Formats: sequence, structure tokens, C-alpha cells
Amino acid sequence: MATSADTDYVDVLIVGAGLSGIGSARHLQRACPGRSFALLESRDTLGGTWDLFRYPGIRSDSDMYTLGYSFKPWLERKALADGPSILNYLRETAAETGVDQHIRYSHRVCSASWSSSAAMWTVVAQRTDTGEQVELRCQFLLMCSGYYDYENGYTPDFAGTDEFKGRIVHAQHWPEDLEYRGKNVIVIGSGATAVTLVPELARETAHTIMLQRSPTYIASVPEEDSTAAWLQRFLPGSWVYRITRWKRVLLQMYVYVLSRRRPELVKRYLLGQVREALGKDYDIKTHFTPSYNPWDQRLCAVPEGDMFKAIREQRAEVVTDHIERFTGKGILLQSGRELEADIIVLATGLNLKFMGGAQLTVDGEVIDPSTLYVYRGMMFGNIPNLAQVFGYTNASWTLKSDLTGDFICRLLNYMHKTGASTVTPRLQEGTVEEEPMLGLNSGYVLRSAGQFPKQGVRLPWRLYQNYILDFLQLRLRPLRDKVLEFK
Repeated sequence: MATSADTDYVDVLIVGAGLSGIGSARHLQRACPGRSFALLESRDTLGGTWDLFRYPGIRSDSDMYTLGYSFKPWLERKALADGPSILNYLRETAAETGVDQHIRYSHRVCSASWSSSAAMWTVVAQRTDTGEQVELRCQFLLMCSGYYDYENGYTPDFAGTDEFKGRIVHAQHWPEDLEYRGKNVIVIGSGATAVTLVPELARETAHTIMLQRSPTYIASVPEEDSTAAWLQRFLPGSWVYRITRWKRVLLQMYVYVLSRRRPELVKRYLLGQVREALGKDYDIKTHFTPSYNPWDQRLCAVPEGDMFKAIREQRAEVVTDHIERFTGKGILLQSGRELEADIIVLATGLNLKFMGGAQLTVDGEVIDPSTLYVYRGMMFGNIPNLAQVFGYTNASWTLKSDLTGDFICRLLNYMHKTGASTVTPRLQEGTVEEEPMLGLNSGYVLRSAGQFPKQGVRLPWRLYQNYILDFLQLRLRPLRDKVLEFK
């Protein structure tokens, strides 16, 4: 255990003070009160994604009954919350629990080195405010930095960008001084960021165009949960939260499973929504009918159909085409049509980065992440005392984050009880068939697949994207199995 004088050592070092990091720290507080811990955050404030992304209308496309923590009920009326509300929720959680007192800001992790002889990680971080390097040691390293590259969003190489007379911005790095009121705006992209931006911009722009190469499935969802609203008349807020949380979990799972087994049925429902919102004369086939099945890529949710309303009221337009080049006035399409704009917004996606780009070393050997296999969606084959939080791709991130935090606490308590200093998922070479870890065919996933670990085809090396199965496996089954090695 660390002493008060040993300021460069903690039992558990958490990297990242966003949704996962704050939640994991709270789990440690509650379940492992004797363990010392610290959080390293590269930025000068907490919140992660919800503080970094500042584009207009930013919101979650996951409901807050499942994106919120299991231990802190979401009590606001909106199920799909805006970014500032989510950030406030995170700040409240950190302050109420005292987690904020354990955060070391402006620490960007550069490397993590494991020593088997010392049974300890040595983490090198660079101070982003002073430039100096600092070393910290820990028994267990928990990476909660997500898998996005927060420095740079994905920007395709468009021809002629230097010719455009207006302003080009990337949604990931929204400028505070951008004045879009009364302007003509083109938003390039059709994912979650684009469908959030377009209706929000359309409220104040002269005209907004969403320019896409191909369509995305878009579902209109209620802004408030009717079940929660009804239950609030009779039950305390914490009970309402728990009941609604499980209802939402089951609904998410049902939609996902149905999408995999009966894709045409789900497709008909989603396109029927669009047809009802935009009318039978709208070209739904061109603009809203993807070439893939639902949940081959992540489904986009729009509260109360705000995207469709903006189109119906002619404040926004969807154009489906390929870009030939940028021009002085806007964008020339391969069809020959030229779109004029004052501002072009790149909602072209994200770059991914494993463990924030930190170099991983075990006993002097540099580890190539692409050679690793993920154990139970959080640890890695033959790597001791290390876990990373990976949320679900088909449901709310926090559902898996909560389960991971709980499981790690069980591991740590078991190690303390048995006197073990290390825990390692042992992988026998050649015994696991490989599959990509991130099971989507979205562009941002495919571009980065070679940088990430792999999964196997069966438990415990398989990611099933199934909260119920994970709940049973991670919370209720015994820790000891034929894979985990304790020493």
C-alpha cells in the first residue's frame, strides 16, 4: 500500500478523467476503500469527450438512463441529453464523491512499462502545461482514455480546399468565434455528428446542406421517456432510474438482436419513419436508404425527428453525391452540380488511437497492440495488471464501463485476500481464432482496425456486445477460471 509520503506511487492509476475514469474511480472508492488511486488527465479539466466537443447542439445519441452511472441516477426529464448537461452531470459526480481531488491535470501519458521483478508499472507522463516529464508507479493500471484521437479528427484529402473563399472547420475542433447566423453552410458527413449539427445550424443559418456520399440509418426517438415520466408520479427518483435503466437495456438489446436476425423488418420500420416524416414524394431511396443492414454501422438517433423537421421546413437539405473538388464558391460535385457556401463543416469522422497512443512495454519488450487478444472486453492476453475500458458499440458506453469497474474491484479484492501481486490472462498461442475487436464496418473503425487488439470466437476472448451476458459473466460468476493466473 502507498504511504502519504510516497506521492509517486498509487495502488491503482487511472488514465483519463472522462466518463469512464470518473466512474471507475467511484467504483474503487466504494468497493476498495483501502486502495490508493489517482487519475491522470491530459487536459486541464475533466469531462473527456463531453468537454472537448463544443459544436452546436452536441448531445448524446444514447439515453441518459443507460449512459448515466449505475450509482448516480439521472433525474432530468430529457432522456437524450445535451452536451453541457452531461458535462455538468460528470462534474457533479466527481465533486460529490471527492473523485475530483484525485485528478492530476495536464498529464499526458507517453509510456507504461511493466517490471515482473517489481510487479509494478512505471508510467511516464508529460506535463502539457510545463513540458516536464514525470514518473509514477502503480500496481494496477486502468486505461480510461477511450479510443478516439482527441488531437485530430479525420479529414479526407479534398482537392481545391485552398481555393475556397469561405471558412472550413472540423466539427471536432469547433471555433468559438465562428459566426454562422444567416450564412449558407455545408456539413460534410452523415453520421451522428452531422445529424446533430444540421438541425441545430438550420435554426439560424440561411440554409444548411448535409452532403453525404451514402446514407445512414436515422431513427426518430422521443426526447423524454414516457415510462419514467409516469413512474415519477408514484416512486422515488432512484427507483424510477433503476427501472427505466433496465427497460432501456432490454429495449436496446431487443432492437440490436432483431436487427441482426430480421434486418429487413427493422429496415422497413426505420424507412417507414422517414417516409411518414418527409412524405411519399421525398426521395428516401437516394438519401435515407443505406446499402448495409441496420447495426452493421452504428444507428443514428434524432430526438423528436428534429432532422426531418428541418428538411420538411426547407431550412435544411440532404444532398447525396461525391465531391469532385472544392471551388472558390463552395463544392463541385461529380454530378456537375455546384453547392455554394460561406462555411463548410467537416463532420467526416474520427481517428482512433489505442490507449491514447501510449507505448506499452513488458519486461523491456515493446508490445504491438495488434498482436494482443482482449480478455472479457477489458484485459489483454499475457499482459499483467492492466485493463482498459471499452464501451459497447451497440449500446451505451457506460453500461460496460460500470461492469468493468466492478470487475476490476473484484479482482483487486481477491488479490488482496489471497496475497497475489499480479493477475494475468494467459493466452495459449494458436488456441484462439481471431476476429476484429470493433465489430462495425464504419469507416473510422475500418481505417484503424490494424492498430487495435483482436478478439476470439468464444468466451472469455469474445466480445458479445450483450449487457445481460456480461452482467452474468462479470458480476456473478467466480473470478477463477482456466485463463486468469494469479501470482
